[in-house]
Amino acid sequence: MASKVKLSKAQKAHERQRTWQNIKKNKWLYVMFAPVLIYYIIFKYVPMVGIVIAFKNYNVFKGIWASPWVGFQQFQRFFNSIYAWRLIRNTFLISFYGLIFGFPAPILLALLLNELKDGAFKKVTQTISYLPHFLSSVIIAGIVTSFLRPETGLFNNIRAALGLERIYFLIYPQYFRTIYTTMGIWAGIGWGSIIYLAALTGVDPELYEACIIDGGGRFRQTLHITIPGILPTITIMLIMRIGQLLSVGSDTILLLYTPSTYITADVISTYVYRVGLIDANYSFSAAVGLFNSVIAMVLLTISNSLSKRFGETSLW
Repeated sequence: MASKVKLSKAQKAHERQRTWQNIKKNKWLYVMFAPVLIYYIIFKYVPMVGIVIAFKNYNVFKGIWASPWVGFQQFQRFFNSIYAWRLIRNTFLISFYGLIFGFPAPILLALLLNELKDGAFKKVTQTISYLPHFLSSVIIAGIVTSFLRPETGLFNNIRAALGLERIYFLIYPQYFRTIYTTMGIWAGIGWGSIIYLAALTGVDPELYEACIIDGGGRFRQTLHITIPGILPTITIMLIMRIGQLLSVGSDTILLLYTPSTYITADVISTYVYRVGLIDANYSFSAAVGLFNSVIAMVLLTISNSLSKRFGETSLW
């Protein structure tokens, strides 16, 4: 028994020694990683302490710890409000539209760019498709608003040329989700295709040669070689996208929506902004935001588990 204990201690000491040797060997890599780690600790993990105000009736003058504890009262207030179901529904639907229509768009663009043989045309196409990613959300929203203006907007000019009535699209709730989803696809399709183009470079060219010898055309090559080759990357990106299903960016929606479109445009993040920053109801907005984060974590865990079970690809 004593020999086993001694052996166990010797093994632990050996493992510690190997760990330190590994750190010394790769010390410059750890030095390069240190700023990233410090950033996440300071700006991501330390602020998580503030989550406690979701369970308190936070008073600015008393501070976080001196404010009275109210438990789940803020959560009950949210679920009993008339806006809860509307916010959850709008957030889910807008994210779902982005998942159904927006997620495949970069994949399709990457597949199309991969088929181009003209290098110059391919580079120009990629540059044009990447450009919206580097524009701020304010500029993107401004471009969309200009295109949809009832008097001078491009789409309304086309409608007028066809003899149709001009429409102010941004004040009608039924058009908002379509506008937002289309704008998101346009703004992110080029940048999102980069990771799939990188994954395509890892597909073995000999597989294409074998498929050509067997008489396979472009479509069969794409269906049986290209897509299976990048399927692990697609799976990982899908898992991450599902984890963000209830996380809709508030900045662009705030720039586009109006009180007349709240019924379809108001989402959890914009509601948190209005209640928390404008109305200064910090505890209530923190509770709503925490609920959103918990649901996102649950969705991410479930999607990762299903992918690991059925597809043998997962984040962890």
